[in-house]
Amino acid sequence: MKNIAPHIYRQRLMIEAFYTIEVTKEMLDAYLRGVAEHLNLKIYGDPIIFSPATGMGKEENQGFDAFVPLIDSGISAYVWSSSKFFSVLFYTCKSFDEQKAIEYTKDFFKVLPEFETMSF
Repeated sequence: MKNIAPHIYRQRLMIEAFYTIEVTKEMLDAYLRGVAEHLNLKIYGDPIIFSPATGMGKEENQGFDAFVPLIDSGISAYVWSSSKFFSVLFYTCKSFDEQKAIEYTKDFFKVLPEFETMSF
């Protein structure tokens, strides 16, 4: 990806994995708050977490869509409950330790050995 705005600092990390815990709205809220604190990223609003009602979309896509606003951008999380799969995107204008983000996420969700990350 060509950096068309080199004067604007951006750090992006995506983590995708299958998880082994039961994910609830409360657990997802705790994750978003916890990972931000662990990375020394400051939250300026409560996490927003949606879970569409049954029948509003495809059954296999049921789960959660979540976002927490940071002073320096935000963290988004998407959870597919029936597949026990998640995708988390960190998008910040402040540097953070990607390995700490990965380890915290793996530990929190008790992920299976196969997981993927991408920095861009």
